[in-house]
Amino acid sequence: MTITYRPGNVEDSFAVFQVFLKSIMDYSERMNVQAITGGNDPQKLNSIWRIRKPLFNFLAEAASQFWVAERDGEMLGYARTIEHDGLRELTEFFVAPNQQSAGVGSGLLSRAFADTGARYRTIIATLDERALFNYMRMGVYGRIMLKYFSRKAEKVTMPTDLTIEPMDLSAHLEAMSRIDREILSHTRGGIHRWLASMREGFVYKRGGEMVGYGYVGGNHGPFAALNADDFPAILAHAESLAAEKGDEFGVSVPLVNQKAIEYLVKRKYQIDAFTTVLMSNVPFGKFESYLSFAPEFFL
Repeated sequence: MTITYRPGNVEDSFAVFQVFLKSIMDYSERMNVQAITGGNDPQKLNSIWRIRKPLFNFLAEAASQFWVAERDGEMLGYARTIEHDGLRELTEFFVAPNQQSAGVGSGLLSRAFADTGARYRTIIATLDERALFNYMRMGVYGRIMLKYFSRKAEKVTMPTDLTIEPMDLSAHLEAMSRIDREILSHTRGGIHRWLASMREGFVYKRGGEMVGYGYVGGNHGPFAALNADDFPAILAHAESLAAEKGDEFGVSVPLVNQKAIEYLVKRKYQIDAFTTVLMSNVPFGKFESYLSFAPEFFL
């Protein structure tokens, strides 16, 4: 029975979500960490899918490369990338657990993540050794570890000279792009437009000039600040907003972001056992001034 590869589309979203879920649950069992609870329960599966469907549809529609592997109509695995302003990011690469040694992964990566001359090629990866080997073979290497910190949100008062305003992309996107270029070395208007439709966005100003931005809602993030010293005030504001709704607050943290970690440790946040690592073909970015999108499908 021959394995076939074809371009994916948004109609494949639920099928690839199922591959993603099976792969993550298998990885969690092997690593003795808890990534998703209750994924084998059909009712829980439908609940998770309702939450993740907008993200999976966005990743399908925004993908520059989206490939699926099939055999006799069965989805075996998939991989997809997004590209913007010189960055090519592998948002997902998942193969069904019973297909790990069938060459499916190599076939998907060679199609979705080949070196086409992008300045930066990145992935936020799990610590699965088999996948890491494939990524390194593709010319990307580990740079920064990320961990998710969370707690039941409480109102926090933090003195600051920042002015915090609701985000308005028609007025703010140009300045946000300047911040992205300074911190991440690329701009990403399409991602901001989607994020602003899904989460509550804010911009942070000092003396009338924008010095950062952030998104609250869902799993929260990303957050960016030109001056890393502003993260305690930014996080206090975001946690307080979550507290008003009685929610948990959490952020995905590059472990070089000292100022954010100081705030989170002082506030006794819990660190999730699940670990990811930012990999890239070359070093880039100022991740001491950044908190990632969560869940960690892209920067």
